[in-house]
Amino acid sequence: MPELPRPDNAATTSAMGHAQHALTTLLPALGEGSHELHINAERTDGTEVSADLYVTVEPGACRVDHSAEEYVQFFVLLTFALENSTVRDAVLIATTANAGLRTCGWEVRAGWLHPMDTADLHQAAMSFPPDDAAPHVVCHAPVLHRPHGAAKERS
Repeated sequence: MPELPRPDNAATTSAMGHAQHALTTLLPALGEGSHELHINAERTDGTEVSADLYVTVEPGACRVDHSAEEYVQFFVLLTFALENSTVRDAVLIATTANAGLRTCGWEVRAGWLHPMDTADLHQAAMSFPPDDAAPHVVCHAPVLHRPHGAAKERS
């Protein structure tokens, strides 16, 4: 099996900053509640990888309901999805538990998270296990603004 390309340190450092910015932008955009974040990526060698992160957002507080190792796994996958040399395709889905389950999603394109088409997301949500007490409602994902300078890095 061919070895994955190895991004240079500057690209990885930049992508880590973008991943941190994405999470600090994403959580307030999702609002209060219990959120399950799921990232799925197809690497350039065809291997699929995924990671989950459970986060609770309350007024003035945010709690990650995972071990440090699981958080790092999620963060690293998000970083390399945004860096884009070892990942061909990636999506991030957020499911929020409030009164029912609200689901929205983003595709990684050009080094950033872009809201998914709700029809595509609805199709993906059909594969979620049914829960009669809390059906999934597919919503438009909020637009997450790129960190300053990110557009210049890509041009």
